[in-house]
Amino acid sequence: MTNTEQHLDLTPVEPPSSPSRSRRRSVLVLAVLAIAIVALLSQGLLHSLDYFKTVDEVLASRSAVGTTVIRLEGVVKAHTITRTSSGASFVLTGSGDHQVSVVAHGTPPQLFQGDIPVVVVGHFTSATSDVFDGTQILVKHTASYIAKHPSRVKAPNGTTR
Repeated sequence: MTNTEQHLDLTPVEPPSSPSRSRRRSVLVLAVLAIAIVALLSQGLLHSLDYFKTVDEVLASRSAVGTTVIRLEGVVKAHTITRTSSGASFVLTGSGDHQVSVVAHGTPPQLFQGDIPVVVVGHFTSATSDVFDGTQILVKHTASYIAKHPSRVKAPNGTTR
């Protein structure tokens, strides 16, 4: 044996930390981040959706709705529109005899007329009232659409606007 061989230390050395352990940690961190991002996006999308309730649904659960702000959908009853100094009043109908009186504030859209479906944003004036206080009336098409396609926008009664 030579002098060089005697000075070599051949005892086993502990290997460096396993790359699989740090890789697992990285994957775990990325998975947690991905779950957090998906959760935030889904919550944002769910809260940004605005559903409407029909006249029938609201009247069936009138006490539960109370005076909370909702979007109420129905068909404007023909010959019930009255222009007021603050907007318009009219009757929304559902199926059968279901009706809600609406007092809307602000200028109604140009397409607003009888016998068309609309969505009105607002609330009932009291927990037991059938009078709906509207702040916005939403109609399907804009005035610029009508100008470009006057024969396409027809009310259920067949009239064009």
